[in-house]
Amino acid sequence: MKKVKRNILLNPGPATTTDTVKYAQVVPDICPREDDFCDVMQSVVSDLTNLVADTQEYTTILFGGSGTASVEAILSSVMNDGLIVIINNGAYGKRMCEIADAYQYDWVEFKSLSYQPLQLDLLSDFIRKLPRKVAYLAVVHHETTTGLVNDVESIGAMCKENEIELMVDAMSSFGAIPIDMQRMNISYLAASSNKNLQGIAGVSFVVANKCKLENEKSKNTPNYYLNLHAQYKYFYETGQMRFTPPVQTIYALQQAIQELKIEGIKERYERYSELWDTLIEGITRLGLKHLVQVQHHSKLITAIVEPTAETYDFKSMHDYLYAHGVTIYPGKPDRLNTFRIANIGDLTKNDMKHFLNLLETYFKSIGIHPTKGGVDHEESGYG
Repeated sequence: MKKVKRNILLNPGPATTTDTVKYAQVVPDICPREDDFCDVMQSVVSDLTNLVADTQEYTTILFGGSGTASVEAILSSVMNDGLIVIINNGAYGKRMCEIADAYQYDWVEFKSLSYQPLQLDLLSDFIRKLPRKVAYLAVVHHETTTGLVNDVESIGAMCKENEIELMVDAMSSFGAIPIDMQRMNISYLAASSNKNLQGIAGVSFVVANKCKLENEKSKNTPNYYLNLHAQYKYFYETGQMRFTPPVQTIYALQQAIQELKIEGIKERYERYSELWDTLIEGITRLGLKHLVQVQHHSKLITAIVEPTAETYDFKSMHDYLYAHGVTIYPGKPDRLNTFRIANIGDLTKNDMKHFLNLLETYFKSIGIHPTKGGVDHEESGYG
């Protein structure tokens, strides 16, 4: 098998993939209505469900689209007949607010900082004081903005106590951080193919409680392509997706799932954590700091505070690294100057060390010099 040019993607998805996942897309042309391809999709559906739940009680609904498609499918198909509380502690919580607003739903925002743990007592008090009963709550498990992990299990327990349906955006936690939907009281979970699963971008999916899906079927929904119940019913009855699926991407996802099975979720997360340790050791040596405290950090994606030196420019740094085969990502937090480094995908310690060496070389080229004790603040301008 000819090797494909390898780029080190340190952006938070799509992630660096194996050549075997890339080549899994090179298959004979097939009509997606054929039984052979239906078998592939059924295998993918079962395997994805089994990663987070019991396949007897839960199922997975596939969509062609980015991760946001699956989030919108849940919000627009399920959470349309009662008051929704949306936890906004980052760019992706904010995105759920924007989706709910676009559909003109009955929703309220619970806002929290993107780099500090959610205060559950304040959330509980907020819900208790609302003038109407809350029907649904939506939260991001791992806020890709900063690397903050929200305590979904505690939120799920609170939702159970208050008879609230819980929807979780698990886009950048699925396939790395262990999830048990039943234990965490999650009714609907959204994720995609191209982050910790290490597949190709283009497939998003919802893992849902079958009983909840059956009970929601009679709802009138304002959507069409993203209609969760129609998609579920059609696949259950025919083994096919309602509309043309991204065929080659699904073959790649099947291969990526097999590779995850071989590595194991626990082992994959341990590998990612070792990469994170290397990253943190390296940026600390360079005098950089990250936003989220270790005990609340995913160890998957890190928001790093930018240097304050006048010579520093993110685009210039990005372009330098990109020219050397490394891709990084800008920050998202409001009023905070950061850039983000993800340590997910088919990466090794040597990849992370290569990035850190390049970063140090770039800093020195613009007059930023770390010292043994950290950073020479007077010369470098680090804040």
